[in-house]
Amino acid sequence: MSLPSLLVTGASGFIGRHVVAAFQRHFRVHAFGRRTAAEARAPEGPNITWHQVDLGVPETMDAVFKRIADDGGIDAVLHLAAHYDFAGHDDPEYQRTNIDGLKAVLERSRALKPKLFIFASSLAACSFPEPGTVLTERSPVDGKHPYARSKAAGEAMLAKYAAEVPSVIVRLGAVYSDWGEFTPLYTLMRTWFSSSWRSRILAGTGSAALPYIHVRDVVSFFARVLERQDDLGNGEVLICSPDHATSHRQLFEASMEAISGQRPEPTLMPKVFIRPGLWALNLLGTMLGERPFEQPWMADYVDKAMPVDASLTRQRLGWEPNERFSLLRRMPFLAENLKTQPVEWERRNLAAMRQVKTPVHLHICQLIEQHEADLVKHAVETCVSIGTRERFPNYQLFSVDELTASAQQTYAQLKNAIRTREKAIFKEHCEALARRRFARGFTVNEVVAINEVKRDACLRVLLRDPRARGFEAALLESVNGTFRFGIDQLYDTFDELTGRFVAVEPPG
Repeated sequence: MSLPSLLVTGASGFIGRHVVAAFQRHFRVHAFGRRTAAEARAPEGPNITWHQVDLGVPETMDAVFKRIADDGGIDAVLHLAAHYDFAGHDDPEYQRTNIDGLKAVLERSRALKPKLFIFASSLAACSFPEPGTVLTERSPVDGKHPYARSKAAGEAMLAKYAAEVPSVIVRLGAVYSDWGEFTPLYTLMRTWFSSSWRSRILAGTGSAALPYIHVRDVVSFFARVLERQDDLGNGEVLICSPDHATSHRQLFEASMEAISGQRPEPTLMPKVFIRPGLWALNLLGTMLGERPFEQPWMADYVDKAMPVDASLTRQRLGWEPNERFSLLRRMPFLAENLKTQPVEWERRNLAAMRQVKTPVHLHICQLIEQHEADLVKHAVETCVSIGTRERFPNYQLFSVDELTASAQQTYAQLKNAIRTREKAIFKEHCEALARRRFARGFTVNEVVAINEVKRDACLRVLLRDPRARGFEAALLESVNGTFRFGIDQLYDTFDELTGRFVAVEPPG
């Protein structure tokens, strides 16, 4: 029996890489990521098909979803892709990726009729509960942070697609690994293990607390959701988190003991001094050219705790977090990695903090797609023009449909080569093209000339587009460089076919 298929968005992210690695044995995984698998250090294997797409640029997904449909469709979607930062302001990326990107995936998914769409939301989308109360599956997503609002919009959007795309909502706790990879946790440990004057300071009473969940528990949670999908309600909310929240003071004591075998007493900074102190730190950081992670808006959350009661989820799934993976239990493992492999520790955490911008080559592909109809039309008109009879005598014998199909194929292969950054794709296209044209009596000059027309038109149109501003050099290199490889291949293939090119075995 063939394996069921799973689409994972955000596959190049922290959680996504772990999910793809674990699920590849049980699913045919279609992995969506802004970066290539190599750039993301993501797993590769026979059951993984990697698609480099940007959900904020829906056009990059159209051809991919068509290929997935042709490959048999998908049984389920795990939507992990999201933007999150700690700047505290309303970054346009929240709308572009978290809201518009989700809508783009839902729109394209409904044609494939997946049995389940799993939406990765967050407990951070909810306001901190009042003292003495807890968050549950029924808690509203009423957080004020821009990320919280974007997740609330996403949860509401799922209801509009419920008839065509059955879904469940998974609100995740603070996800970490044995390397940290959760920015606030990394920042705390880096400060505590440093020689900085701040290394023993805790804000307020040190009682700020979050529910931390190990990424290995997250993977097992999603696996159980897929196993129990037939028993879950459309639009049901589940919580992937332990019930307790771990405070900064608990983390400080456990980490200090793990790193040094001692539990030094922290210095508690009264809440009244926190906000002025954060403003001063940011002013100093601005002057020195390196702003700290801690921002003034974080003062609002000093001593706030987020305890959880996920008993309903436990009952529905028959799943519990593994006690071995609780954060205080894992702290020795985090400390050991920090002590013995500091370079790798830093690399992983900086990668988790890095905001991945849409690669320029995907922007270039998008521009080509948006102008493609006009570029194809220009190529066809050039071939059939009376003024080009001497330059394109054989092309004038083609029908308009043949010329259109040929131009479309050229631009399709150009986009594929730029999207994957593998110019060999276009070279292979040009080699096959040369063989077809040679068989019909074309000269190499005629085939090269029409490709030069397509190249020049592409550059002219794209460079005039205001959206190309700022990456003109990359556009020139991508388009001109790819055509250069292809045209050179046209010459090589015609030389071979006419007998002008003879491969000679080098002497032994």
